[in-house]
Amino acid sequence: MISIATWNVLHRVHADNWDSEMAARWPEEAQRIAVVTAAVAARKEAVIGLQEVSGDQLASLREALPDRTFHVLDYPRIPTPRRVPNTLADRTEHLVLIVRGPSRLVLAEPHALDPGKGLVAVEIDGILIIVTHVTGDERRSGQFARLAEVAGDGPAVLIGDFNVGRDDLAAGLGEGFTVTGFPPDSVPTRPRTSGAKSQFIDHVVAHGVPVRGLTVEDVAGVSDHNLVRAEVG
Repeated sequence: MISIATWNVLHRVHADNWDSEMAARWPEEAQRIAVVTAAVAARKEAVIGLQEVSGDQLASLREALPDRTFHVLDYPRIPTPRRVPNTLADRTEHLVLIVRGPSRLVLAEPHALDPGKGLVAVEIDGILIIVTHVTGDERRSGQFARLAEVAGDGPAVLIGDFNVGRDDLAAGLGEGFTVTGFPPDSVPTRPRTSGAKSQFIDHVVAHGVPVRGLTVEDVAGVSDHNLVRAEVG
């Protein structure tokens, strides 16, 4: 059995560009980065997928976790500040899979039509673990098709920020994929105070492998997403 977690940690430039409440709550990004790193370092999961990782955040994580393997997709797109001056030393953006123990990188690629989203696929104990960040508009249909193609015949588990609710994700991936349901008392994975978009857009998807213990953990306002964890295999 493999313990896994997924968390969108919120890139600072995106937080500033979208005037996120996180930017106001954490005016000093270095402090927020330290808190995110401490939270990740304290996790017990064997596999942790992270989305929206800035260059500064990645450097902090690498320093704190020298004994882990980092599988990283460096996005071709570098976020551009539009509202306030940049505060990061390295504003590049990355998709990251952190692994404790043996693993083999299979694929790391940006999604078609969006150089700021993508997937990283790693084989662990005979299971393909795919972490992804999917675009939040009509471009996602092709990205879902690509994810299904990479997963193949399984066994595979897809984790990440899919930017859609459970039903839309299941329809987008097609037959053979099971989007694990959240317990009825779960806190949202992406809390919102307005708008009609689903508040459960971070998922664990199974293909030919059982998933147990799906849980959403409140990260106490250090990101605009909460952390999702489960056991697979």
